[in-house]
Amino acid sequence: MAYASISKPGLHHSTLLYTGNNSTNQAITGVGFQPDLVWMKIRSGSTHNHVLIDKVRGVNKLIFTNNTSGNSTNDAYGYLQSFDSNGFTTQKGSDGNAWNVNGSGTYASFNWKAGGTTGSSNSDGSITSSVSVNATADFSIVSYTGTGSNATIGHGLGAAPGYILIKQLTGSNVDWFGYHKSISPSAGFKINATANPGNDSTYWNNTASTSSVFSVGTANTVNGSGVEYIAYCWAEVKGYSKFGTYIGNGNDNGPMIYTGFKPAWVLVKNRQQSGDDWILHNNKSPGFNVNNKYLYANTNNSEINLATLQMDLLSNGFKIRKSTGAFNNNGETILYMAFAEEPLVANVGASIPATAR
Repeated sequence: MAYASISKPGLHHSTLLYTGNNSTNQAITGVGFQPDLVWMKIRSGSTHNHVLIDKVRGVNKLIFTNNTSGNSTNDAYGYLQSFDSNGFTTQKGSDGNAWNVNGSGTYASFNWKAGGTTGSSNSDGSITSSVSVNATADFSIVSYTGTGSNATIGHGLGAAPGYILIKQLTGSNVDWFGYHKSISPSAGFKINATANPGNDSTYWNNTASTSSVFSVGTANTVNGSGVEYIAYCWAEVKGYSKFGTYIGNGNDNGPMIYTGFKPAWVLVKNRQQSGDDWILHNNKSPGFNVNNKYLYANTNNSEINLATLQMDLLSNGFKIRKSTGAFNNNGETILYMAFAEEPLVANVGASIPATAR
């Protein structure tokens, strides 16, 4: 049984739930580290965007996984006051809706640790980027300005990214664009939409990412001339993160996907069904198996609790429990991205396997 590279995943990624109090700022603690990327979604009471804030762009700049807006500084959404040593402090905003609604406003925050800085210059690619990198967990936040010509961009990981999300920061009608190691570099996906991954060489220039750079073509979505972008890059780390695909069987006794760890966070998308959503499960909302509470990363819907979409979070992966086209249509390929709560076997101490929830 192989040891994990990271024995305590909660020092690099964690999910934290909290309840709003409608104050001007509320200190949220318990993340386990100072986050550099916070992905926040209200779970109940109303429908609001998935809000992403990172240290490289700054605490008052918002982007949303479920729409095509660029960088927003509209304080009606609320934003962060600060990234703190064990969490973050919210800023209510002018209407208090997005971050800190009193009482009924319950929230899920998904947190990642990068380099703890606003970025350092990286000249590995033909475009000079600014990179904040966590070399242990292989996660980096990369900012760059496009040229409009085929180019390469340094990501700072020292390993080839298996998952990249890029967002244009200017304009009001701009899609996300994503790279997944299991898809040909001639194609990519939009996390804000339900469309299947499409083939177009102008996105990744038909070139797979390497240990030092990722490639971009001439598409405005990833490389418009003079346009600013943010990229979130992850490489796989044994016992901590896993990015891959599985084949659905159309059965309530669905496939078991081995990750080598007990998942804390799982994002799935059927790559052959254009109408299917990006389904996001985490280990904190349900508290136990079967895991039947989830969010749609591409919509502003509140958290959904339906028996028709379920998975088990196991000690060594996750198992699909419903025969649904969303993530188990027979014979179809489903993409996934997963992060650990606990490795199957840690790299320190006794060889004690993780337990299922």
